[in-house]
Amino acid sequence: MTIAPETTTTDSRGAATFREIEDRVLWLSTAIVDHANRVRPNSSGLKVGGHQASSASIVTIMTDLWLRHLRPQDRVSVKPHASPVLHALNALTGSLDPAYLTRLRELGGLQSYPSRSKDPDPVDYSTGSVGIGATAPIWGAIARRYVAGLASGSAGGTALGRQFSLVGDAELDEGAVWEALLDPQVPNLGEVVWIVDMNRQSLDRVAPQIATSRFEGMFAALGWQVLTTKWGQGIGALFAGEGGAQLQARMEGMSNPEYQRMLRRDPADLRALLIGDGPDATQISRALDGSSDEDVAAAFRDLGGHSPQALDEAFAQIDDTRPTVILAYTVKGYRLPSEGHPQNHSSLLTGEQMAQLAPQLGADLDDPWALLDPDSAAGRWCAEVGEALRREEVVAAPVDGVPVDFGRTPKGTVTTQAALGRVLLDLSREAPQVAARVVSVSPDVSSSTNLAAWVNKVGVWTGAETSARNWFADDPETLLHWNESGSGQHHELGIAEVNLVSLLGELGATWSRWGEPLLPIGVLYDPFVHRALEPWTYGIYAGGQSILVGTPSGVTLAPEGGAHQSITTPSVGLEQPGLVTYEPAFAIEAEWTLLASLSRLGRADGTSAYLRLSTRPVDQSLAGVPSDPVGRARRRDQVVAGAYRLRRTERADVTIAAMGAVVPNALAAAQVLAEQGIDADVICVTSPGLLFQAHLARQGAQVSAYARPWILDQVFPAQRATPLVTVLDGHPHTLAFLAGINKVPTHNLGVTEFGQSGSMEDVHRLHGIDADTIIRSALDLTD
Repeated sequence: MTIAPETTTTDSRGAATFREIEDRVLWLSTAIVDHANRVRPNSSGLKVGGHQASSASIVTIMTDLWLRHLRPQDRVSVKPHASPVLHALNALTGSLDPAYLTRLRELGGLQSYPSRSKDPDPVDYSTGSVGIGATAPIWGAIARRYVAGLASGSAGGTALGRQFSLVGDAELDEGAVWEALLDPQVPNLGEVVWIVDMNRQSLDRVAPQIATSRFEGMFAALGWQVLTTKWGQGIGALFAGEGGAQLQARMEGMSNPEYQRMLRRDPADLRALLIGDGPDATQISRALDGSSDEDVAAAFRDLGGHSPQALDEAFAQIDDTRPTVILAYTVKGYRLPSEGHPQNHSSLLTGEQMAQLAPQLGADLDDPWALLDPDSAAGRWCAEVGEALRREEVVAAPVDGVPVDFGRTPKGTVTTQAALGRVLLDLSREAPQVAARVVSVSPDVSSSTNLAAWVNKVGVWTGAETSARNWFADDPETLLHWNESGSGQHHELGIAEVNLVSLLGELGATWSRWGEPLLPIGVLYDPFVHRALEPWTYGIYAGGQSILVGTPSGVTLAPEGGAHQSITTPSVGLEQPGLVTYEPAFAIEAEWTLLASLSRLGRADGTSAYLRLSTRPVDQSLAGVPSDPVGRARRRDQVVAGAYRLRRTERADVTIAAMGAVVPNALAAAQVLAEQGIDADVICVTSPGLLFQAHLARQGAQVSAYARPWILDQVFPAQRATPLVTVLDGHPHTLAFLAGINKVPTHNLGVTEFGQSGSMEDVHRLHGIDADTIIRSALDLTD
């Protein structure tokens, strides 16, 4: 529905006091960017940047939200380019030291975009990645309900706090937004409220079409309450008078570019062009009678997103039984000299313009960082808001008691993918208090990634008030059962990898948000890890700790062809901060590395993990797991640290370092080489990232707390240095650095071309990761 413009004020604290605070927010947010670019010394000469116009368009919305509607249990995602407004409000309400206002985009200062992990003031969601921050409160709402349900069995409603997203209208172009909105759980989330800053401009241009009606229909079709605030109090009075209907039709019939161009006109020209020469010109002229040109210009800009009264009415109409979107019309650069300019996205006010703006907003250019007089009505209001929004410090206790080893040695022929489901079931038996904190997430691939038994055991989570009936509960041929409840531990999403990792990030942040750690595990096909990597990276950056399992992986998934064969994912662990990557070759390694990864979640010194698994059946006796407890513990420590020597000869001529699904090929090659009189050691690499970190540590670099430099001495001792063949089912550069440990000659084998369908043996041979190619490389190095 469209909110009609108010004609009377409902501001109990006084419109003048509100305007004083709003003016100071606008001034400070503009001055923050100005100081960073024009005042602060800049030795490089590079533009520091910032977004004065994008901040100005949302100042009224954020000021009204903070002063009148936020509660301490609420959380807010602020659009990236409005970070100066957030910092200004935090300074005025006492949660940011004003000294930081001069430090936008400075090392150790205010970040370019809201950052939960790096900004010095309260930031609920990191939002620098357009579209990802907008949807974060959806996943935050699910995570909040899930945590609350740990104690009560289920939880919902706004008592847990509303989840606000302040979204730029151009962000609605992002596919991640609509991918999130399509998730079937979203219509149940009545605590989710989006406020879209409809300033109708993007980075490069004015949006050519008015998209409001389209957005209204799309959100409504997805089960959202839609509230539209187009007009403010001043223009509403004109609409209510003689000729007002024609004036409103003229205003609402304008294209976006025409409206924006009118903002740049002087008041007299604006009036004449607004009246025009159409059939309604006489009526429109009558509607404007009695208003000066300046009053007409002010009314023309009087949009709902700049009207506290219109915004308050919208907030009052929120229906807490379903998500709500408020489409608030605004002007980009509102009240700034850059107002309405089609290229104002990153434009900066000049020193002269700042000098003119200061008195208009009640600021002093000689004291630009002055807050509000604490004894004034405005100052007291801000102080009271700051006190009301103060939150208790979150104290998180990590999940203790994660086993390191179940004490069993897998036998027979097993895949590492199958080991995943078995480890989760073993965990539920051996450490039920730990398993109760595990949350699994899958994008419609639970059955094909060996999670069925786990899902059957723990059930599927739902946010709906009533659980869907399982119509196949009595079907003996149905192996995977969808038993939904508010206490289920598995989240099943559609085929939407961005949703998967976005939810994973929020589930992984509950330890620091709410003091309740979870152990989230997301499972998806490895070829789609890169599709999910950017939003997952952002979740890690924002403090989320989780485990992502990519399976099946590599060209070893031979019959699937090139479309489903991942090549570059093994290097993720080398390059991604806040992440440890494992690629186990044997089921026991999958167990040990998964348990180690679980133990690192939900803690201040924790880290995320990525496990790359395979569907290759492997004879588990090849692992040669030591039977004595001391030897087994040593093997386990080495596996978790990144590598171990699987085959050791008395005096090696060559060393083969292999990872994951091609380890059996390396062992087969070593056997043939031995028959030809060439002794080959085989090293099983489980984590190239940890080995690389250990290599950097040797060079004096600061590395991950989970890197173990001693692993290089144990697995790559200098006295056993030989020519080195590296091989993996992935790009060969992943292991190429290993030759630098002891500076030895090397051949690096791996996948460098797109694959095609075929048998595993044929595909391995095609890409040169088969035993014969390993043998040829070893012979070349030992000639």
